[in-house]
Amino acid sequence: MLFLDVSITIRNGNRDLVSWFLTLAAKRSNKTIEQQNKNMSHKKLILSAALTGAATNRSHCPHIPYTPVELGEEAKRAVDAGASIVHIHAREDDGMPSWRTEVFEQITEEVRKRCPDVIINFSTGAIGLSAEERIKHLPATKPDMAAFNMGSMNYAIFSKKQKQFYWNGVFENSFDTMIKVVSSMNENGICPEMECFDTGHIHNVEPLREMGLIPDNACYSLVMGVLGGIPASTENLIHQIKQVPEGAFWQVIAISRKQWQLAAVACTMGGNFRVGLEDNFYLPNGEMAKSNGECAEWGVKLARMMGREVATIAETREMLNLPLRNS
Repeated sequence: MLFLDVSITIRNGNRDLVSWFLTLAAKRSNKTIEQQNKNMSHKKLILSAALTGAATNRSHCPHIPYTPVELGEEAKRAVDAGASIVHIHAREDDGMPSWRTEVFEQITEEVRKRCPDVIINFSTGAIGLSAEERIKHLPATKPDMAAFNMGSMNYAIFSKKQKQFYWNGVFENSFDTMIKVVSSMNENGICPEMECFDTGHIHNVEPLREMGLIPDNACYSLVMGVLGGIPASTENLIHQIKQVPEGAFWQVIAISRKQWQLAAVACTMGGNFRVGLEDNFYLPNGEMAKSNGECAEWGVKLARMMGREVATIAETREMLNLPLRNS
């Protein structure tokens, strides 16, 4: 209506009123932006580190950790550099993905030896396994958080140079599967980290929330750059952010070298971001990272360059309502 009123006013020749309207609109816009920037600058950023992943190996990056001891050491490096959450996939000692509960238990032990208060976030995502197989480690280990994948999708790695798929499959996450996964998390006091690979995944949260399955502190992870999901771009990230309910915690997980660009966008939008060798081997200067500690160190540098301070583990636990469990 305001724009209609202005067009009528212009046709009537009342340019003083037009000038007044535009000045008022500019003042309101500037005030809103200033308030948003003020709020953003006082809100500390939560930095996560994804230590290893499951789709890559040391032929891609020689510094990827495999064993529980290596993962414990990498967690310590990331925490010392500023990360407060470590996201972990289990592997066998030869680097193959593992879903053995005892491996997750060993990882928990090695991480807790070195980082007693860090927020541990275990994976539940796998192709070709049942929901029961994907979550059987949760009751035994009771991590603070666990990845909760919010929808089915094609999931692939494609080489433009070779013009072929390295691998591809269907990542099954039906609503029945999601209900089983999040119910196990709720039963074990685990915060769901809701991994959303496309816009529809964000909205898949809503029926589960209506069913009372989504706790208030559940987190949105906006995953970008996986083939089969939403491409990694600034425009797409802004679109995804607009879908997240107001006041909810969100972070961007950008795959490969666009990670740093979208991390900067997340900083300016009042969000959070993830680094680590699961997502991207390369630092902003183009060098291959030698550890997850280097990735986290650059993440802290970027956040501070963008006017954000990074939350400590204690601050992150308070912000996400994740009290430290009794050992």
